[in-house]
Amino acid sequence: MSSQASLATKAMPRLGAGRHHLVSPMKRAINRRALSSTSAASGKTYFPQSTPKIQSAPRLTTLQQQQQYQKHTSSSFNPFKSVAIRREGKNRWERRAALTPEAVEKLIKETGIDVYVQPSTKRIFSDDKYRAAGAIVQEDLSPADIILGIKEVPVKDLIPGKTYVYFSHTHKGQAYNMPMLQDVLDKKIRLIDYELMANEQKQRLVLFGKHAGYAGMIDGVHGLGQRLLGLGYSSPFLHVGMAHNYKTLASAKLALQTLGNTISDEGTPKEFGPMTFTFTGGGNVSKGAQAVFKSLPHEFVDPKDLPKIATSKNARLDRIYAAEVNIEDHIRHKSKNVFTSAEEYFAHPEEFTSTFHKDIAPYSSMVINGAYWDNRFPRLMTTEQLKTIQSDPANKFRMLSIADISCDINGSFEFMSHATRIEDPFFYVDAVSGSEHKNTEAPGVQIMSVDILPSELPMESSQHFSDSLYPFIKELIRDNKDHPVLAGATIAENGALKPAHQDLSKTLEATNAKANLAKLKATLATATGSSPNTSFGTNTKPKKVLLCGSGFVAGPLVDYLLRDPNVSLTIASNSQTEATSLALGRANTKVVPLDVKDNDKMASLVKESDIVVSFVPAPFHPVIAEHCINEKKNMVTASYISPAMKALDERAQKAGITIMNEIGLDPGIDHLSAMKMIDEVKAEGGKVTSFVSWCGGLPAPEASNVPLSYKFSWSPRGVLTAGLNDAKFRMHNGFHEIPGKDLMKKHFPDVPIYPGFNLEGVANRDSLSYAETYGLGPVEKLDTMFRGTLRYKGYADLMYSFNRLGLLNAETSQQGFNTWTDFMDNLLFGNGSAHDNQSRTAAIADRLDLPKNHPSVGKVVDALQWLSLMPTVNNQGNAPFTAKNSTTTLDSFCNLLMHKLKYNPMERDMVILHHEFGVQLKDGTDQTRTSTLVSYGTFETYTAMAKTVGLPAAMATEMLLKGEIPEKGVLAPTMPHVYNTILDKLNREGVSVVEQIVQKGMRPMLKWGGSGVFK
Repeated sequence: MSSQASLATKAMPRLGAGRHHLVSPMKRAINRRALSSTSAASGKTYFPQSTPKIQSAPRLTTLQQQQQYQKHTSSSFNPFKSVAIRREGKNRWERRAALTPEAVEKLIKETGIDVYVQPSTKRIFSDDKYRAAGAIVQEDLSPADIILGIKEVPVKDLIPGKTYVYFSHTHKGQAYNMPMLQDVLDKKIRLIDYELMANEQKQRLVLFGKHAGYAGMIDGVHGLGQRLLGLGYSSPFLHVGMAHNYKTLASAKLALQTLGNTISDEGTPKEFGPMTFTFTGGGNVSKGAQAVFKSLPHEFVDPKDLPKIATSKNARLDRIYAAEVNIEDHIRHKSKNVFTSAEEYFAHPEEFTSTFHKDIAPYSSMVINGAYWDNRFPRLMTTEQLKTIQSDPANKFRMLSIADISCDINGSFEFMSHATRIEDPFFYVDAVSGSEHKNTEAPGVQIMSVDILPSELPMESSQHFSDSLYPFIKELIRDNKDHPVLAGATIAENGALKPAHQDLSKTLEATNAKANLAKLKATLATATGSSPNTSFGTNTKPKKVLLCGSGFVAGPLVDYLLRDPNVSLTIASNSQTEATSLALGRANTKVVPLDVKDNDKMASLVKESDIVVSFVPAPFHPVIAEHCINEKKNMVTASYISPAMKALDERAQKAGITIMNEIGLDPGIDHLSAMKMIDEVKAEGGKVTSFVSWCGGLPAPEASNVPLSYKFSWSPRGVLTAGLNDAKFRMHNGFHEIPGKDLMKKHFPDVPIYPGFNLEGVANRDSLSYAETYGLGPVEKLDTMFRGTLRYKGYADLMYSFNRLGLLNAETSQQGFNTWTDFMDNLLFGNGSAHDNQSRTAAIADRLDLPKNHPSVGKVVDALQWLSLMPTVNNQGNAPFTAKNSTTTLDSFCNLLMHKLKYNPMERDMVILHHEFGVQLKDGTDQTRTSTLVSYGTFETYTAMAKTVGLPAAMATEMLLKGEIPEKGVLAPTMPHVYNTILDKLNREGVSVVEQIVQKGMRPMLKWGGSGVFK
């Protein structure tokens, strides 16, 4: 759940925000006498300890004066603790600060302490403002006793023995941060989490909630304008930007007021009827959103009146109707069919259900979700309920947009599958087709789910946060460990977990936190040349990447790596035109020629680099790997581990290098998502009994109206030869093998992933070996172990026919033709006299062992004519032969397909990856879980194939450059610290894997054996 989520109702206590420190009456009385200040954040008076009066620190204007004063005010002179503000680095949008310069100046004047500030060119407040406030701006924060941040602190930056205060994202047992928590314990750090700072009513005191609401409302209005335009309607909402486009909140509100004037004068589009905005929850997030919304002409109404207003013919269009929806408005007792009481609901949420999908959603133009939710409570709406709403024509102009400020993934809105980025904030869910997309013109509800909304308003959010935090900083510098808010927010101290968080010890053990931390430290030590116990600083050493190859998938990798200004990239390619185009407009790049067989040149290129990425054809990877071993340089490829590459494993280990393979899409993301699910099942005490995996790169449906229903966003030769590989798999407790020549004949004619896609599939190579790769135990004990490739229906029969006709022959040489018809006639008849289409059709039918008038023969003839391999009518349309330099029939055919089946301008490709796991739970219950990725290319940037191959490879390269993969040898990305990290990074890039429990028990397994045309 997002840290910005608010309460589900005004009366609802904050759940899961940490336990408040319990103090006995006598102890509380002592504490009240011992404390002396009022907490502005809580509205409650605390009385701090009596301390010697400290003279205010003098204003220091030079670094020398600061250092002299720092030396003079040693701990023996000043009883207060010193404070530091660290530089944020987790997200490029993160510009907030825990304390403003004004707060720092006030703190120094009141206490005389030293305040250290780590320099930053990105922070909303400049270094000079902190200097003017009296802070010491320097990289080294080790002189400070207390270090303040916003986001998690990397292990390399944690300094032993300090008190750290930040959003640690550990108290709920978040697995990805357990190595950091282990390091906190090992270094005897006192860890205090802002999210746990709460009063006796468990209401949070130090938070960004309202600012999440402010920014979320602004972004939501912007998105609504985009959505209406996509549906074909201009509206006043179109002229509001994202929150980060405005320097201040006041500027954003001014833009909304201008929008409001337009609505008052011109109204909203009449086709949508009265516009209704629904706000869920009454806490900080919802109130913040409502405060911004009130800049528009509006009228708040009772939620029960929404149906009447939404269907009214007399409702006014010069205003927006709004309703605040709390639990009493949509929560009903299952047996009593009424809302009984908040107390009963919170005590027994399983006895209640939500009617949001019936009473609220169908009458809402936009939902602004600011309600707290966790998995004990009923969802606001399920995916199936959304499907029902979207299937009703009466709701055509309702449920246009959801601004999900709370950002609970698969939470209150089950179909909200992932957090979005500020630079790419919206996606759409079409529950009717079961699809997720980013096309503003296509059906679906728009979802905004940015999870760092307050960072869009860094000035105001930092000011509010600083004001809330300031009273507690004064208690921290007095080292008042009995302060109830600080004690309740402390997770660890002196190498041990606090009693309220002892359960985290089980999570630390279950996630192998100690081992993963040790690996991370060893890797950092290797990268920096320091001891594993050193507290590492920022490594700004320039990093040199050698990219071998410049083809289809290289663009996203290049752009991702070059986000780091310390990275320079050498693009080595045998196509200087292609490589120069790839480097054009990109800084820190250079282009050099590539000849993999030139040992001296290759050795020189590898030696001059820190890491090598190989995007050349797979047979050349072992050649490049040999040079990497000799020069002790890490390497990344997206290809399968071939026998030749596997044979280099021992030598790579001895050389101390990592050769990370299979880190693209398939193989790549398929491994990451599979291992995540498999390890989660094992952690729950269950086991995977069956595994089916499908993956395919396809044209988007609207671009599939060509023979094969396929277009090439990547090497045609690789695609065609992959369809000739032998396949082995296990299904229904039986082993099966398909020779390559029969692979397309024995295909799976129906693959029901989503009803909207007309898919078939073919088995993909050796599926059996992945039982070991994925740690599933002996393959004989699995019901099914299968990996397959997806295509649209009709592909396999056509491709099988092409193979029978000789078009996929990689051994024969075809030269000396004037037209493509001559080329095809030579395959059908050999060199000889001319032929007509009747004789060609007869020859094709004979090759396929089918009657001449069989429909499948007609489909093959139509495809050959479309491809220019046969004349159309009356022998017209003999296209010139364009593959004169090809060496084999297959090469010639690939040359033709590359031109005929290419993506035209404004056409998109699509990637589908789908895993299906048969699971036996700890209690013996059977269950089916799925893991699905659907990603579309965009007209403006990358193809889906380029994005899903290039980005994972780039992220693995980044991890190796940072020393985050300690394992050596020839590897695939099946380790938790690799797959969790890259899946998280992919999610931030908009490449999201959706996990579901689809039903109890196993789905019926797919039937295979072809369409019945070929036997």
